[in-house]
This record gives sequence, structure tokens and C-alpha cells, in this order.
Amino acid sequence: MTKNANVGNSAAERSTLTPRDLRSLIGWLASRPQAEQSEFLESLGEGALMALPYLFEAWALDHQLPSEGAWRTWVIMGGRGAGKTRAGSEWVRAMVEGSRATQPGRAKRVALIGETYDQAREVMVFGDSGILACSPPDRRPKWSATRRTLVWPNGAEATVFSGNDPEALRGPQFDAAWVDELAKWRKPQEAWDMLQFGLRLGDDPRAVVTTTPRNVGILKSLLGRRSTVTTHAPTEANAANLAASFLEEVKARYAGTRLGRQELDGVLLDEEEGALWSLARIEATRVKDVPELDRIVVAVDPPVTGHKGSDECGIVVVGAVTKGAPQNWCAYVLEDASVSVSSPTVWAEAAINALERWEGYKIVAEVNQGGDLVETVIRQIDPLVPYKSVRATRGKAARAEPVAALYDQGRVIHTRGLGDLEDQMIKMTAQGYQAPGSPDRLDALVWAVHELMILPAAGVGRPRIRTLG
Repeated sequence: MTKNANVGNSAAERSTLTPRDLRSLIGWLASRPQAEQSEFLESLGEGALMALPYLFEAWALDHQLPSEGAWRTWVIMGGRGAGKTRAGSEWVRAMVEGSRATQPGRAKRVALIGETYDQAREVMVFGDSGILACSPPDRRPKWSATRRTLVWPNGAEATVFSGNDPEALRGPQFDAAWVDELAKWRKPQEAWDMLQFGLRLGDDPRAVVTTTPRNVGILKSLLGRRSTVTTHAPTEANAANLAASFLEEVKARYAGTRLGRQELDGVLLDEEEGALWSLARIEATRVKDVPELDRIVVAVDPPVTGHKGSDECGIVVVGAVTKGAPQNWCAYVLEDASVSVSSPTVWAEAAINALERWEGYKIVAEVNQGGDLVETVIRQIDPLVPYKSVRATRGKAARAEPVAALYDQGRVIHTRGLGDLEDQMIKMTAQGYQAPGSPDRLDALVWAVHELMILPAAGVGRPRIRTLG
């Protein structure tokens, strides 16, 4: 890349470089000494300098750019402040703007659909990251309040609709649509269906959906379609454009919680119908600090093999307060130390390190798959480590049910930062695990709680899982 690289003479010439070229140029410029940066910028014409702020492809984060190839719907899922609105605005610009201000773009009729008319207008049109704020002066559209429509100099139009008024979408037709916060709408399926019937103009009509994920049917259905592509980012990905005090405050209050995973990490918390655990139940008893614990164990569910492509090794640390009558005992899930494995020594070292880190009582490891090899691997690293092997004689769901019952009684409590483990828990039903792969983290949790809570109480309640060791 040389300092004479072509940036373009105006905002109208944004298409003279590919997005990759633009990003390379900005990266090159940022890496040069200040004197070279100044020399380069001074060599540009006035039009090129004015164009730079509007070349979004050069400044965008990865999740703010659409995938290449054929797709009908692009879903941008992200945490609060992750830059979803800006991405939606810039996508609309890219669709309607031509190579010159008065020349046509790829789209002429666009639907802008928010939860309500007011929210669509105030966020998507007039917001700080809305279409008007992102548009260069020579191609900034004009707002017609009576029609609820933006009109560009080249004649393209974008009309505002409410997702709570599906019937308003019956009749109009579009070649592009921007849908904001779909997961919040009161009538999402009806409105989405009406949009699909109207999204029929042009050679390749498309829609972009910007939303904070929620466990709603329309979003899960949309994500499961072959014609849908997805990008995702947490709030922190856009930290450069957010107040540091905001990030610090919300992370301190919500990081590692159910609400934080949804609103900050932008993760779809998809509970399976009939799951033995619910996120609401887990969240209701979550704590930041734990009391003094009587015993701590590290439970391990080793993978079948130890090569690339194997399941993860579930390693979960649980402690318990076991003073008084068994019905008053309480367990605390302290850490999910699970690892992806390339060899058995990787998970064995991780388990031993967790035991030392928490000053645990023993390692409890399932040996159904590995037999004596499991203990052999662990003792090769630490011959004196306290160890117990356990063997399952019932299915995963049957083993999990008595542990889930303790959760129902409020006697198993989670600390923060256990999102991956909780994702597996909400996929376990009485009929089995309703997700691909093996619930390694959940299996380890079950063994730990069984070791700390169920077996010691065997005098007042029949053990549900038989163990060896």
C-alpha cells in the first residue's frame, strides 16, 4: 500500500475501492508515524477528506459487515451498544445509494420496521446512529413526516412501519428491509410474515435484522433457516465508542448473570421445552460471594478420546456447606474449568490445577469410557492427589433428575461466569439431552453435587447413583 492509494474524490466514489482495500488502507495509515499520516492526508483532495468519515466499510467492526454470497436475511445479534443500529443504517445506505448522489442504487423501496412507529423514527431515522446521522451531505435523505418516509436525492424511499401493526405491511412492496429489535415485538410472527409477502421487488430482495437476542420463536426459527446468515458481537466489541464508566458499571453489575449474557454478551438463551433446569430458577439464587465451605470437590467427565475433534472434558468445581441436618445443606457451583482437549494430560492437568486453586477435597472422575486409564493419567501428573472414580449405571437424564430436584429446593446455588455450563443445563430434559454433542459440563456438575450432597445424605434418603471407588 502506498501513500498515493486511491481514496476517491467524494463520498459518491466510495465504490472505487473494495471493503477489503479500504480496511487495508486505514490499517496501513494507522500503523505509520504521525509525520507520514499527516503527509498522506495533506496529499488528498478536499472531496476525499470529506468522504473518509462516510466510508463505513473502512471503519466497521467485523460483525457490522454483511457476509458475502447468497442470503435473504442477515441477523445481527449483539449486546447493548454493540453497534447494531449503525450497522443497520449503513446497510440501508449501501442498498439505496448509487455511485453518484442522483444515480440509483440496488434498492428503491425500503421498509424500516421498529417495535413501534415512534421507536422506528427516533432510533432508525433520527437516532445518533440512525440513517440521517450516517448519511453524507450530498446524499442525505429528506424526512416526510406525513408519509413517515425518507426520500433520497436519487428517488429511493424508506418508509417507517411498526412491528406491532402487521396489517400496515399488507399491500406495500419492497426490495430491502431493515428490521430492528424483532425479538421485542408483540406480534413478531404476524409482522414478519406480512413483510415476507411484500419483500418481492428487484432481483435479490433482502432484509437485515438488528436485535438483542431473546428466547422467542420467531428469532429461533429465523436463525435456523438456510437462507439466513448471522453475525454476533458483545457490547465490549464496541468499547471504543462507549463511555468507559458505562462499561465498567454494567460489567460490575451484570457480567456472568443471565441478564448480562443476553443484554451484554448478546447470547440467545435458548431453553428447551420441558428442561430440568430453567435460567430463571438459576438466576433467582445466584450469588457473588459464597460462605465458608465445608468441602470442595472437582468433578471430571473425561472425553472418550483425546484427539482434536473429541468432546470437551467437563471439569466443574463445587463446594458445600454440610453442617446441620441434610435438608439444610447447600452446594455452591464455583467454577466451570472445562477444557477442549488435544491429549489426556491436558484435562488431567486442568483438573489438578482446579483442585489446588480451590484447595479442594478430592477429584471425582467418571470412568465409564476410560476405566483405569482415567486414574492412571491423573496419577502420572500427581501420584498423591485425592481421587475417586465413579461409574454411571443409569442414563444421563435419570442421573440429573435428583440434582435438578435440589435446585428446585434452592439448595444448589451458582456464582457468576457459568454461562457455558448453564447452556447445557437448559437443554437437558427427562427425555435426554436435546442438543448436539455430549453435555460434558453438566455431567461433571451432576457428579460433584452427588458426591457432596446426595451420597452423604444416604442415611435419610436412598442414593440415586451407584458409585465405585
